[in-house]
Amino acid sequence: MDTLSYKTKSANAASVERQWHVIDAEGEIVGRLASKVATVLRGKHKPDFTPHFDNGDHVIIVNCDKVRFTGEKFTDKEYLRHTGYPGGQRKATPRDLMARKPERILEMAIKGMLPKTKLGRAQIKKLHIYAGAEHPHSAQKPTELK
Repeated sequence: MDTLSYKTKSANAASVERQWHVIDAEGEIVGRLASKVATVLRGKHKPDFTPHFDNGDHVIIVNCDKVRFTGEKFTDKEYLRHTGYPGGQRKATPRDLMARKPERILEMAIKGMLPKTKLGRAQIKKLHIYAGAEHPHSAQKPTELK
């Protein structure tokens, strides 16, 4: 038996083909959408998924200002950050962020589902989030992702 024909193929820079996907976030639940997007950014939806290599696709999310939360999370959930100065802890609810930076809600949810390594930082760069229905990536011919 020839054992070479049974070798596992591992994705590399020469074999990866990145696609562009667009997602309409209107009416979607934040966590469920974030987990699907994180899967596509990592490349886990592809048959040649390799954990140590970034073979994920680009994802464009439009209408992120129309996402929704279940239960009372829209008013009760708190996002914490720190300015780096003493006493610099800041809190914000999804209601506050939706008014100021609606892209930040989905960005933080998706980023939390990616690896906390160089690989995760490379994967989050393939995420493009827009509050409105328009995006400047039409030249890449993105396909709609359900």
